[in-house]
Amino acid sequence: MELSERKKKILASVTERYIMTGEPVGSKVLCDSLAVSSATIRNEMSELSEIGYLEQPHTSAGRIPSQKGLRFYINNLMESYDINDADRFTVQSRLDNSDGEPHEILAEAARLLSEMTGCTAVALTPYDRHATIRRIELVPMSLKTVLVVVLMSTGVIKSRICRSDSDIDLETAELFYNIAAANFIGRSANDFTVADIQTLAASLGEKALIMTPMLVALTELSGEASRCTVITEGQSNLLNFKELEADVYNLYECMKHAPALASIINKGNERVNILIGRESMNRAFENVSVISSKYSVSGKDVGAVGIIGPLRLDYARIIPNIMYISETVSKLLSGMIDE
Repeated sequence: MELSERKKKILASVTERYIMTGEPVGSKVLCDSLAVSSATIRNEMSELSEIGYLEQPHTSAGRIPSQKGLRFYINNLMESYDINDADRFTVQSRLDNSDGEPHEILAEAARLLSEMTGCTAVALTPYDRHATIRRIELVPMSLKTVLVVVLMSTGVIKSRICRSDSDIDLETAELFYNIAAANFIGRSANDFTVADIQTLAASLGEKALIMTPMLVALTELSGEASRCTVITEGQSNLLNFKELEADVYNLYECMKHAPALASIINKGNERVNILIGRESMNRAFENVSVISSKYSVSGKDVGAVGIIGPLRLDYARIIPNIMYISETVSKLLSGMIDE
């Protein structure tokens, strides 16, 4: 059913007042702003309820938007805003001053989102099962100790300390780099098997003993770097929303399961993705909204940042912040790869 312009204005007004106050909206409240009689507004609200855009929590109460009404409002009626200068500066300064490692950049992004929105924030570390090894470094720590560092095509960096019973001299380091260039650079973690490492080690003769631990570390690090990690911040913020009192326990339990949470945050292919209640297809999330935005590395989507909050969110103000944070994360992580 096509909504009349008056119905659209009433739906928008009810939704915006409900977002602002958290209380059902009565017809009398809208009279002045809409310049329409209370009786006319009541009739229009009644019709909007009949077609599923508004709900009446109590018999004598006003109306609130239904999940269907919220979706229509977001898609068709909501005003478009941009992130304000103060928030833009905060995002830039906080993310630029993080230590540069992708996990820390995303953890700071989640903290920012939690603080800026008052909701639970989630960030997914770069994930691509086809991610390849971009760079490998061997950093001397002592005569018998080195730090093996792996940089993946997604921007993820992983490192591990390796110790040897023998001195790791320049000749050994040079051999390691030659092996890495010939067998690891440009390949994904899925390409390596235990048998491959054993075969490679066996071909090294007397150097096998000193080289094998570093090769094993290299393989395991690339595997770790290819897996998604879920970062959450501000989970306790959900306790601040009275309408979620009955849902918080189930939400907490669901958020303990990283794969399920990651699949919800990672849904959709738009620049910004919004799941309203039952759209998430997860019972624990049927009374909350999820807003997320994917970030990319070198033009390829590899992760996402987003928030979980009540249905009553200031979508128009929150969406630009999430988008700007995801864009900033994309630039920072892509910059690391291009250096």
